[in-house]
Amino acid sequence: MTIDVQEATTLIRDMLPIINPEDDYLTIVAAEENIAASEARKKKEFEEAHAKLTALSKLLEAARISSTRPGSVPSEQAHLSNLNELDSSRLSLAKAISDAETMLGSKEAELAALKDEVRRLEAYDPALEHERDLDSSALRLAIYKGIGFEPIADKDGQFTKMLVRTQSGDIHTVDFTDGKSELEYTELLWKLASS
Repeated sequence: MTIDVQEATTLIRDMLPIINPEDDYLTIVAAEENIAASEARKKKEFEEAHAKLTALSKLLEAARISSTRPGSVPSEQAHLSNLNELDSSRLSLAKAISDAETMLGSKEAELAALKDEVRRLEAYDPALEHERDLDSSALRLAIYKGIGFEPIADKDGQFTKMLVRTQSGDIHTVDFTDGKSELEYTELLWKLASS
């Protein structure tokens, strides 16, 4: 399809009244200004959006870091293991405390018994007790035997004879039933003992 030059020229001349270069220039300038303003607005919105995106990215990173477990904090498994160990330790300590309280109770009872024993011993006079328990007759007999005299009792418990050991080792018998006085018996006994 070819366009006839004549025809094209005619068409352009017919359009001349419609085309106004000054209006077209102003329209183009206005369009360029609108485009430039629109681009500036879009650039500003883009920069604001980019700034918001950067801030949100930083916030996201901070949230990610704060939500992860730090290296100084044990893992969940280690934490559970630690809790189990602490529970076991608590039970062991409770048993040890119970055992110690039981031992303390027995030691307190033992201490009270020892205090009672101390009070009893402090009130105890061994000389007086010995004096009470000591049979004076038995003591006299032991003394008599020690110096060489051994009394002999009859079936009723009465001393009727005395064995006398002399210094030379001989043994003599003195009969108390022959009617002498106590002084005479005493002199005879000493005489025999010193012979």
